[in-house]
Amino acid sequence: MKRRDFVLKSTLLSACAGIPFSMQANKLFESDLAVKNFGIQLYSIRKDMAKNPKDTLRKLASYGYKYIEGYESSLGLFWGMSNIDFKKYLDDLGMKMIASHCGETQNLESFNKKCDLAAEIGIDYLMCPGLPRKLELDIFKGHADTFNKCGQIAKNNGIKFAYHNHAYSFQKREGVYLQDVLMNNTDPSLVDFEMDIYWVVAAGEDPIEWFDKHPQRFKYCHVKDYLEIDGGKEHESCTLGQGSINFSKILSHGKKRGLETYIIEQEAYRGTTPLQAAKDNVGYMLQLKV
Repeated sequence: MKRRDFVLKSTLLSACAGIPFSMQANKLFESDLAVKNFGIQLYSIRKDMAKNPKDTLRKLASYGYKYIEGYESSLGLFWGMSNIDFKKYLDDLGMKMIASHCGETQNLESFNKKCDLAAEIGIDYLMCPGLPRKLELDIFKGHADTFNKCGQIAKNNGIKFAYHNHAYSFQKREGVYLQDVLMNNTDPSLVDFEMDIYWVVAAGEDPIEWFDKHPQRFKYCHVKDYLEIDGGKEHESCTLGQGSINFSKILSHGKKRGLETYIIEQEAYRGTTPLQAAKDNVGYMLQLKV
């Protein structure tokens, strides 16, 4: 199934309902605003989703979100609903799940079933959200082999497969980045990557250099800001614009190297709540130019 064109002009107007129409037209129709294809990773509001998935999704829709990236919770990929019922509920809200993180991607039989369910409701990607922390070259070569198999299974079902990084894959073993092991040993026609920009920065790496190193491989990214705490000894994610990451520069460069879709994610909430942060992050993305 082909990807839909993402956020329509009417979507942007809805998210900016408090702005006079003439100002909306000037800002959204005539400017060089290019961040149109963004969504939110539901893990950002995981406690709210666990309490009341339908009400939480309704609130996200009211904030202006049209696209979501899911994850596999204790209620499954579809939050206790069948895939069809889940899609219908999202349709009624004017939303779509375009991708989802998916547990147990190394269980290929289970992964195949999940791909079938995802394809049936038009999800574009199922993604591996992370790997066991056994950071050895041979183990990561084995992960790459598994990713190729997952990619072929996804392709057979009419969708795509990708891997989402954390900081640990940017460690080196025998002078080689483990992330490179994954990227150099997977078939670009079968395996894409979702760059979690926060974790790249946390690893001391430059996201721009990685876009250049592997052009056309990072199709999705997590837009997650980086805040130093405890005098720089620790770090955590924060509401967009309150941290240190220059997203305009990074996303603009990524777009030239094949980046297509931006997924907001936040895991820490100093002085705010997950839902308020989700609402504020829409405003940040709508004014971001790339």
